[in-house]
Amino acid sequence: MRGQRCTPHTLLAVAILLFPLAGPLPAQESFSDVAASVNSRMVKLFGAGGFQGLASYGSGFLVSADGYILTTASHVLLTDSLRVHLADGRRVDGHVAVMEPELDAALVKIDKVENLPYFDIAAAAKLPAARPGDWVLAFSNEFQIATGDEPVSVQKGAIAAVAKLHGRRGVFEVPYSGDVYIIDAVTNNIGSSGGMITARDGRPLGMIGKELRNALTNTWINYAVPIQALATFVEKGKRGEYRPAVRSAPAEGEIGYHGLTLVPNVVEKTPPFVESVVPGSPAARAGLKSDDLIISIDGQQVPSIKAVVAILSRARPGASIKIEARRADTQAAGGERLINADIVLVNRPPQQEQPK
Repeated sequence: MRGQRCTPHTLLAVAILLFPLAGPLPAQESFSDVAASVNSRMVKLFGAGGFQGLASYGSGFLVSADGYILTTASHVLLTDSLRVHLADGRRVDGHVAVMEPELDAALVKIDKVENLPYFDIAAAAKLPAARPGDWVLAFSNEFQIATGDEPVSVQKGAIAAVAKLHGRRGVFEVPYSGDVYIIDAVTNNIGSSGGMITARDGRPLGMIGKELRNALTNTWINYAVPIQALATFVEKGKRGEYRPAVRSAPAEGEIGYHGLTLVPNVVEKTPPFVESVVPGSPAARAGLKSDDLIISIDGQQVPSIKAVVAILSRARPGASIKIEARRADTQAAGGERLINADIVLVNRPPQQEQPK
């Protein structure tokens, strides 16, 4: 049986079927002008980090002409030498003006600047919130793509949903639990925390949250906190009128017992050295010893005793926490080695004083 030969008429018919609307294709919409405008209001933050994969950089955006910056309340800010890189390449010192753990947000201030381009958060908060299906642009310094005057990264996506945030980092709940925009683009990477999502015209919509990843499924929650939830914090913070919310501490009997005693907290940032470990306690069973220096708890860097106490005071009995510590060891390279301890907290033993 012979195959049928394709004639010029056959090829023409196929071409008509495949390309019934032959003609010039419409030009792809470009957001380069919007991106340039937004980038002028973005900043790159460089501060604490470098342990256990914790990046020492993050993102933020200007919310006033005199140098107030909105960002997330991250470990990057836990430093005495916070550096801020502006879009024009200037590098200036910054300091935390106010922080609100309940919003997971912070205001950073840089001095000796004026007439900076900025986002008017109060005005943006009065406009309608984004809805599922709306196209958005995401701007951030993820993966430290920008250090000087290079533009930050920009991604295009859509609002997939508006929902309550029920995330966890280790055994601890994420502080902010209000409505967030769930985004269908991978926006919440390392360094993107504190970035901005905007509408296609550059109107500010929300602040990109922290990287929340499920280690079991290797999936991320890509979200942003709506501007409407941050507006009061920003405006009162700029006026020096904001007072952080006080989160109620667990009752004394609800605090998980670990058996650790830390060295006296004599200065503002005393390193979290272990002074003693109660024999038979969860910490002792996990292998921690006196003179160990605690580096991180559940992957969160703890540069001081204050940071360790803040985390452990929120953990309940039954919680499992992972502590990484450094231990002096003359046999190891560099004279020290890393210790990984998995501690399961228990109820405090009767008549046992709460470890400090």
